[in-house]
Amino acid sequence: MVTSAVENSALRRTVDKVRGLMQYPPSYGTMDEPCSGDITCPTCRGTGRIPRGHEDQLVAVIPCNDKRLKPSRTKLYVCISTTLCLLISCLVLFFLFPRSVTLTPVSLLSATVFFTNKTVEMEITNVFNITNGNFVPVHIVELKLKGLILDTIVGNTTLKNSTLINSQSQKSYKILTNLSIKDPGLNTYCKTSFRIHTIFVALQMTLNISYLSHMEQLSLETYEYVDCGTNSTVPHPISADVIK
Repeated sequence: MVTSAVENSALRRTVDKVRGLMQYPPSYGTMDEPCSGDITCPTCRGTGRIPRGHEDQLVAVIPCNDKRLKPSRTKLYVCISTTLCLLISCLVLFFLFPRSVTLTPVSLLSATVFFTNKTVEMEITNVFNITNGNFVPVHIVELKLKGLILDTIVGNTTLKNSTLINSQSQKSYKILTNLSIKDPGLNTYCKTSFRIHTIFVALQMTLNISYLSHMEQLSLETYEYVDCGTNSTVPHPISADVIK
């Protein structure tokens, strides 16, 4: 009876192995010996059974001619992605590339003359244009203006207000400068009874601006003529001989 039970148990195990192998293609071989040119199933090693606790280590076998291994339109998608990246890069460079900010003189707006015992005091108002060619706003940090007569500094003006110039725009600024002429010869020339008392004033301007996270300095040198004898100076354009 014991021998019969053992034989029945061995027979059942053999039948279970045969049924398990029938679920796999013959290319994975048999339990005893793989077929010629074939390999053992990497998942169950030819036994037809998976060890308990190794279910998460299953190996999926996909035929080489499976369409999932050959996605369609791969080259098209790669070309479209590359083109979009290049286009975005070019647009960013175009809009953020630094462009010039120019400072140009416009005209002498007014000139007022005051006489003292030893000096000739003048207040001149000039108009200047600042043009922003960038696609981003520009901040004016500081503006300095020097007035010179015969290489002698006769006036200084400093403006430190943070002014904003919008992108692709232009703004006009009126700048008042006080000039004090202390030279005895010029004082005599301005106070004489001659009808014309024209003097040439050199204006040196320095403009500090900030945009695109960096600072930049612009300089400009212009010349203008002013009547230092009376308040008869007529508003006129300023001539820019040297622009930097």
